[in-house]
Amino acid sequence: MSKSIPALVDEFARHVQAQREAMRRGDVAAGNKHADQYFAAWRALKDEHGDAGRDGLATLFQHPNKEVKLSAATLLLRHKTKEATRILEEAVAAGDYAAQLTLERWRDGTWSLDPAPPSTGE
Repeated sequence: MSKSIPALVDEFARHVQAQREAMRRGDVAAGNKHADQYFAAWRALKDEHGDAGRDGLATLFQHPNKEVKLSAATLLLRHKTKEATRILEEAVAAGDYAAQLTLERWRDGTWSLDPAPPSTGE
């Protein structure tokens, strides 16, 4: 049985924060485990719940933790372009290099974290 959207969104946020904290401590192994967990939550949101799962993740655009908000925005550029771009642009203005690279990849067409479904040609 799949987890609910709110449970997956909570899992995503918890693991993003834990991954960042592990990396600040220099614990790469723990950081990688948490990254695997938040990407697993992301995959479940989009693969099991589709756009409703993406919309659930978009609730994190209001999260008080900057890393959580930026991680959600990075993954939702295709689905919530205007809102995600605004969040990333604010981070760039504050000197966030990763957000700058994300926007560059988005604008040059090489961003591929949630590609559009293939066209059926009909």
